[in-house]
Amino acid sequence: MLSHLFSAILIGSTTVTASPALVSRAGVTPLSEEQVATFKPYALLARAAFCPRNRLETWSCGTACNDLPGMESVTAEESLTDAGWFVGYYPQFETIVVSNQGTEPNEIISSLTDADFFLAPLEPSLFPGVPNQVQVHDGFQRSQAGSAQAKLDVVNALIAKYGSSSVTLTGLGRGGAISLIDALYFSFQLPTSIKLKVVTHGMPRVGNLKFAEYIDTHLSDVSRVTNKHDPLPTLPGRFLGYSHTSGSLLP
Repeated sequence: MLSHLFSAILIGSTTVTASPALVSRAGVTPLSEEQVATFKPYALLARAAFCPRNRLETWSCGTACNDLPGMESVTAEESLTDAGWFVGYYPQFETIVVSNQGTEPNEIISSLTDADFFLAPLEPSLFPGVPNQVQVHDGFQRSQAGSAQAKLDVVNALIAKYGSSSVTLTGLGRGGAISLIDALYFSFQLPTSIKLKVVTHGMPRVGNLKFAEYIDTHLSDVSRVTNKHDPLPTLPGRFLGYSHTSGSLLP
């Protein structure tokens, strides 16, 4: 099922949200075959996050690793109860990669309809100064908070090791949602000279309209890749107070 979803993401029915004008948040822009090809590495990075820790840290996770050779200094964590993740340095793009594990489509649909779908303000200790009116999916927020410091520590270590000024975050479904919150967290924790790039695939709605507007204002490079037959981006429903962020096409 997972491989089929990634295949669907990378064919011509793929769309990406339009540039970050608030008035056009709901619009989508079809991608040409050439544009789809530019997003494939990010889909592979999202796919790799599903692999076991030992295979990630040796970068031997099958197709995703084989198609993106050369990943260095990978640190990975896996969990039976929460989202796994990995952080590494990808020399070809000269960027530090943060990829959060998503869930199978049938699993995320159920998780988005349980008690965790309630909106809640961001944790002030992680997001200082963010207004209480900016609210996110409580389950996504708790997942992000549980690994936030560990990922930040690895990112800082790789910045020191490689002198990188770029951090790229990606993930499928719930993994994309956690990566989006991670990016906002990093924007408070990392120097302003570090460029943050977010590319998600099949990402559900993460927060309310105030959150979407806050992301649009504070993160300049966010792309949401969506297949028109994928139900995940339609969840949680707008009637629950959720709204999608905008996204920007890759140059």
